[in-house]
Amino acid sequence: MTRFLPLLTASLIALAAAGGPGAAQENLFAPRIIINDRAVTHYEYQQRLLFMRLLRAPGDLEKEALDGLIEDRLRLQEAKRLGIKPAEEDLRKGMEEFAARANLSADDFIKALGQGGVAAETFRDFVSAGLVWREIVRAKFGPLTKVTDLEVDRAIAAETRKMALNVAVSELIIPAPPGQEAAAMALAQQIKADVRSEAGFTAAVARHSAAQSREQGGRLPMMPLANLPQGLGAVILGLAPGQVSDPVTLPGAVALFQLRGLEEVRTSAPAAIQVEYARLRLPATPEADAQLAQIRSRSDTCKDLYGTAPNLPEDQLIVETKPMSAIAQDIGLALSRMDAGESVLRNVGGARELLMLCARMPVSEEPINRAAVRDRLLNQKVEAQSDLYLATLRANAIIREP
Repeated sequence: MTRFLPLLTASLIALAAAGGPGAAQENLFAPRIIINDRAVTHYEYQQRLLFMRLLRAPGDLEKEALDGLIEDRLRLQEAKRLGIKPAEEDLRKGMEEFAARANLSADDFIKALGQGGVAAETFRDFVSAGLVWREIVRAKFGPLTKVTDLEVDRAIAAETRKMALNVAVSELIIPAPPGQEAAAMALAQQIKADVRSEAGFTAAVARHSAAQSREQGGRLPMMPLANLPQGLGAVILGLAPGQVSDPVTLPGAVALFQLRGLEEVRTSAPAAIQVEYARLRLPATPEADAQLAQIRSRSDTCKDLYGTAPNLPEDQLIVETKPMSAIAQDIGLALSRMDAGESVLRNVGGARELLMLCARMPVSEEPINRAAVRDRLLNQKVEAQSDLYLATLRANAIIREP
């Protein structure tokens, strides 16, 4: 959510001027959903929805707001079980840091939120859930998570102009629609435990994968490691040839990756990559696929989208330039397979999306700090374990409609 903060100030001003969107006033404190016998009220849900609108978050906001509240409630319940509570000083610091991303102080941020209809307690609870979860994850995984010298060496090699790494990877993508996340995770863990060879992984792909690469046994072509999203790159670097990764959570799916081989290539090409890409999103209707297919057939470049899909609302066609390290894994994985001008159609929440790669460009090289590389790899590993931990909490929770 925080990556949309550069747009936040304008959104706050606009909604404040309009008085903020109204909310139904009846039964606001009735349960919207119940997690482990603790309710999330309609009021909390409407507040989160308003908050996300102010942040101009993409996707199906009603679903994202509810999912966010469920996950925050699970984080806070786990913190209570472990006796963890953020200090008031840390909470205030966290609120200041979040507000600073919109170039505001915490007080000004809260004031602007209030003008948009969002209570200060909503912002405070959002930050509090993030703080306690960070403390839980650091305590649980930090001391046990290690980064080997080999992993650091590989990462540095991938960031050096004189040496680049190409990787041959196979993928297995298990669908995880709402309500089936636990089953998908359990299946992925079972496959990882059972697979002992490349042939075994290929057989599992044939039985379980929903990706287009299934027809090739899940085998992706040899590609530069820099083309992969940074989090996934760290996962791949930690594998030996033939080894299968731990399950990786993606939106609506759980993925497994098998490293088939590594290739060191001397090259003058920069190892750090940034990409420009376009996302054109339409509500999921029977006509959406036909409309997107027509737009896709008429668009050879991202600039063509402005002509083939004119007069769209601002949030339906977005063109961004980001380093691969800052891109969500599911988007980065899709972009890693593309050349400029290529595109795919994706399901995103309650919408259909055309994702097109506009360009792949070098990022200016900076001196490599071995300690910083180790810290980055460690953080990526801890984050991956954090995602799995939260998925397990959700799978084991009793979540029901009132």
